[in-house]
Amino acid sequence: MSNLSRKAEDYLEAIYRVVTEKGYARTKDVALELGVQPSTVVEMFRKLHSFGLIEYRKYEGVVLRPEGEKIGRSVHLRHQTLKEFLLLLKIPERIAEADACFMEHELHPETIQQIRLLLDCIESNPDTAGTLSRHLLTAHLSH
Repeated sequence: MSNLSRKAEDYLEAIYRVVTEKGYARTKDVALELGVQPSTVVEMFRKLHSFGLIEYRKYEGVVLRPEGEKIGRSVHLRHQTLKEFLLLLKIPERIAEADACFMEHELHPETIQQIRLLLDCIESNPDTAGTLSRHLLTAHLSH
């Protein structure tokens, strides 16, 4: 995806989600989103600021710069696609969330693009979606 660490990508995704939801992101918002201490968030904010991906001002919060927003949005969309796919497969939500978090960093973009196309195809064909859902539910119940 990028030359950033998984952790840095996770922070950009979290900032993107918080800003999308609230219109702004403060240290405590991102700490809550990621389940970490505010001091840990400040440390990463400084690093991302030095990379030119965010604008960080102590006590004022953070703003994504264009490249940071691009990466945050991309990671978020990858995550959403993978989670949606796993939920379609009847994976429990808690597991789907954790697996999507891992997979968003590991899978090749072309793989995720093909998964997105498959999801779009299934969503546009209710008969296929229903058949697949029934089949997966039956298989899940038999295990």
